[in-house]
Amino acid sequence: MLVVFSTALMTLDHRQQFLGDIRSAISVLVYPIQALVSLPVSASGWLGENLSSRDNLVDESEKLRSQNIFLKAQMQKYISLEIENIRLRKLLDASERVNDRVLAAELLSVDLDPFSHQVVVNKGSRHEIYDGQPVLDAEGVYGQVVHSMPLTSNVMLITDPAHALPVQVNRNGLRTIASGIGAMDKLELLHIPNNADVQVGDILVTSGLGGVFPSGYPVAEVVEFTPVVSQPYAKVFAQPKALLDRSREVLLVWHQQNIDDMPEVESVKAMPEKSTESQE
Repeated sequence: MLVVFSTALMTLDHRQQFLGDIRSAISVLVYPIQALVSLPVSASGWLGENLSSRDNLVDESEKLRSQNIFLKAQMQKYISLEIENIRLRKLLDASERVNDRVLAAELLSVDLDPFSHQVVVNKGSRHEIYDGQPVLDAEGVYGQVVHSMPLTSNVMLITDPAHALPVQVNRNGLRTIASGIGAMDKLELLHIPNNADVQVGDILVTSGLGGVFPSGYPVAEVVEFTPVVSQPYAKVFAQPKALLDRSREVLLVWHQQNIDDMPEVESVKAMPEKSTESQE
């Protein structure tokens, strides 16, 4: 009779769900028993947490603090590596745009003389570096090698007062000379008439004249054009495209027509009389 009664209850509950309220009421009545059964385990955990010695808590706190500092240091390193990776990707993209032979180099030191904008890179004559060799970064023309040693080379930036670079306006081909004036963010464009077709925003590229810098490399962007009525030439200034005060990696370029006669190339050949006299 019990088996038949139980089977009937299960069948009715399965089909009509009429025992749900009864089960809910039973679970409320049984909950104190369940809580009483689990009380020893909960009590032991509570006692363990509250009776822990102060030394254990201090040790655990020190370990967590050390781990936190270590993770923060690692995060800073990862951020530095990410930024370096971005710079290298830009440099790689620049090398792909260059058709001539190139070699990547890294800056070793910067000349602190405010009147001389020069850096030292970790490539020299043992890597076939020669005096007068063009140097680029990921954005544009960086400078040129002025003195190559076996393992290192001195590079003069395009903003150095002794440096001058033949350029042309990319929009119309107007040729001029971009001369360094000692300011890291400014070049002066020489001998441009007051009525010349030069506009703010024009991009200057290497003209290829002088035989050192190949043509077509971005150099600067015109940021100021001021006609001077009392003089035949206007005041024209441009901002270098290269990140002269931030780049850590540069590209040393072998111009295709100069590869066969690299030892004969001299730095002063790329500079007009003003630059040559300054170097002498």
